[in-house]
Amino acid sequence: KANIDNNRASRWQQQPASSSNPPVPSCDSSICTSAAGTKRKTTLFASVAPEYAADLAPGIDAINSQNAELYDQLNTIRTRPFFRLYSVDILASCEYIPQELFECYSESCEIYPVDDDEVPGQMKDADADAEEHDFELDGWARWDMPTEDYYDTTQFPEEFTGYDGAEVWRFIHERIAFQGSDIVDEYNDDSWKADFNRAVSGLHAMISAQVCRGIGDKIASGLADENETEWTDPKAEFDRRLGPSGETPKAIENLYFTYMLLLSAVAKAKDRLLADCDSGKIDAETASEIQPILSSSLLGDSSIEAASKKLHDHALKDDSNLWEARMRARELMRIMNCVQCNKCRLHGKISVMGVSTALNLLLGQTGAGGDAKKIHRVELAALMTTLGKFATAVDYCQSMLED
Repeated sequence: KANIDNNRASRWQQQPASSSNPPVPSCDSSICTSAAGTKRKTTLFASVAPEYAADLAPGIDAINSQNAELYDQLNTIRTRPFFRLYSVDILASCEYIPQELFECYSESCEIYPVDDDEVPGQMKDADADAEEHDFELDGWARWDMPTEDYYDTTQFPEEFTGYDGAEVWRFIHERIAFQGSDIVDEYNDDSWKADFNRAVSGLHAMISAQVCRGIGDKIASGLADENETEWTDPKAEFDRRLGPSGETPKAIENLYFTYMLLLSAVAKAKDRLLADCDSGKIDAETASEIQPILSSSLLGDSSIEAASKKLHDHALKDDSNLWEARMRARELMRIMNCVQCNKCRLHGKISVMGVSTALNLLLGQTGAGGDAKKIHRVELAALMTTLGKFATAVDYCQSMLED
């Protein structure tokens, strides 16, 4: 079972005491952890390369050899309006966890909508996003009802905010992921339920990587001297959260598994994305930047498709209960309303929508796969944005494991 303490809100003292960096609370922008809690000592783990499952290892090798280029390309399109502007309900109420209304620990939690003239005509003319918004009783995801308020992910990027998301993560792992009699082995069971759990764990691992990267960025920017926050060595936090001898030994493998699912989903959506480029729904400049991504050899690589093939085969063996995965995917989106950091809520919803869209494309209603022509604009945008988030996380993990 994934260790929930992997994202607990706690201040912990790094060992040994001779470290040049003071301790830091763990956090990120999607669902962050915070400076709240009690101090505790932790064991530092040696950073060694994880051993991956044999069926995933070739795909992981392919990603490691080509991710740097894809990472740069995805970060470029994430600056374009089609992929950076999202209409999100920031004020929605939490329906799952009793909460007290309180201010976030940091001003960096807050976000504000962009001016109306910053939203491209393709998105706001005739309320394009609102027109596409539709209710599907048994769909994979349920995005917020679009409004005139759009938020810019480049203006409010992923960063360390100091927010405590431990309670939300606990709910996700204990109440939304498959547990108990539903499954024998949480991640390695021969079923789509284990595959779903791996996708959720991969999402968690991506966020944990953003946590550690954010810690390093704050230290590098000189903000480690701020009095209100304790700091530590991001390497120690990486080993604890993501290292093969850390608290979630399969975290990085599950990160790659979910990344492979996203790559396979983008391959399925390739013709749809190209059609939107040709029709002008995606502007010409952005379209020219998408082309190299859609031409990447990682899309359609049989070693990359090992993850989606496993998911597909498992689903076809037991498609009568696949509705349980769709229900849980929708609940992942709704639990984001319990995140009390607005920036974290924004990025959390986008990430969940991206993973849910991937599952929709790969499985659909029966396990055979969904129709890319029916995917909404915001779902396509979230899919590509989330792919970029995973490329960034993998790039960061590679650098940490190579140090």
